[in-house]
Amino acid sequence: MHTRAPFDPTRRRCLASLGALPLMTTMTDLHAEVPQVLRRPIPSSGELLPVVGLGTYQALDVGNDPAGRAPLLDVMRTLVAHGGSLVDSSPMYGTAEGVAGDLAAQLDLRPRLFMATKVWTSGRDAGVRQMNESFRRMRTDRMDLMQVHNLLDWSTHLATLAPWKAEGRVRYLGITHYHAGAYGELEKLMRSKRWDFVQLNYSLAEPEAEERLLPLAAELGVAVIVNRPFAQGSLFSKVKSRELPGWASEIGCTSWAQVFLKWILANPAVTCVIPASSKVAHTMQNMLAGTGRMPDAALRARIAREIG
Repeated sequence: MHTRAPFDPTRRRCLASLGALPLMTTMTDLHAEVPQVLRRPIPSSGELLPVVGLGTYQALDVGNDPAGRAPLLDVMRTLVAHGGSLVDSSPMYGTAEGVAGDLAAQLDLRPRLFMATKVWTSGRDAGVRQMNESFRRMRTDRMDLMQVHNLLDWSTHLATLAPWKAEGRVRYLGITHYHAGAYGELEKLMRSKRWDFVQLNYSLAEPEAEERLLPLAAELGVAVIVNRPFAQGSLFSKVKSRELPGWASEIGCTSWAQVFLKWILANPAVTCVIPASSKVAHTMQNMLAGTGRMPDAALRARIAREIG
């Protein structure tokens, strides 16, 4: 009979350390015992990127509401406390870009963050206007990663972004999608070797990317950002009321979220996974998934069989 994984004492120390974070105005005095996430290289540059970032879809779409923004300050602190840096947004996420930029400015975190957003419109002039607005909202003069959202009018936007990258206004270029139906076009564009990143859906519930796209990314040297790691919460429905199996403790997991994220990160082609979160406790669990041991092939197969 499966037993619940024991509480990790390292996690206990981490919780104690993070309890003090709301009192801090900067991240310079973080406790050394806070576990730091692993980092993997961006193939096109060799720059190391933390393997767990922060998605902003819905989670940061709180507008100017002070009550909605208050817990997000701790979410951002927790991300950086664990060594995370990637914050991914889009103009289609309502007010999330502006909230992310404001939080980073309020906490003086911009130098520690890898800011990523997307262009999601048709036409050159509309794309330029939208991207300029994203720079303004995210309070940056230099975007770390600009992605073409769901491949919309990608060739037009690439004509704008290629010189912006050469000028240093953006550091990396990417393409994104959230559905396996777009994998054929994603594959075609990845083979063009004009993109540093591809962002796609990949999880225990949506594993199709591992058939062709993840091996191709590894072969071509394209960094992979994984969205929808919990398949919009459907994975939690599969394990509702189920205790965490005993094998979870073997890879340092104290929650199902960590199991789901570690299963993804155990694929070496994945550069970073970006679960969205508006709660500090969930953010901490997500960040801890990027630390310690990852499941080996046998355990990944077992997890897939048991949750599937």
